[in-house]
Amino acid sequence: RGILKLQFLYLIAISCSQSNIHTMSAYPPKKQATEAAVGQSHKIRITLSSRKVAALERVCADLVTRAKQQDPAPKVKGPIRMPTKTLRLMTMKSPCGEGTITWDRFQMRVHKRVIDLIAPSEMVKKITSINIEAGVDVEVNVQDA
Repeated sequence: RGILKLQFLYLIAISCSQSNIHTMSAYPPKKQATEAAVGQSHKIRITLSSRKVAALERVCADLVTRAKQQDPAPKVKGPIRMPTKTLRLMTMKSPCGEGTITWDRFQMRVHKRVIDLIAPSEMVKKITSINIEAGVDVEVNVQDA
């Protein structure tokens, strides 16, 4: 009996593999990407940093809206908010060191945002051709998708 069950299951497996019947699974079947589409797309990471939060948010919003307006809309992840770096500097108020010991405290906060795009390089040129406000630093890294 055990051998008959195994042979029966083997015949069912062979018939299912020859026909276009998908096996039962909790997940949908994976889409096969074409070679041409994979070859043209690049993974682009745009890193924006600034001391002014409002200017940084405006540039991020412009980049994301421009990316979503493109005809074949690319995959856009972000803006991802990275931790703020606080640079602190303390100096004595008196130049000679005598008298009351009082200190001046200065700090500079650097805010950072990361936007990930998966798109062809021609589309990235269109997306990134915006007016970037003063004080916003932009770094673009291109990787293969």
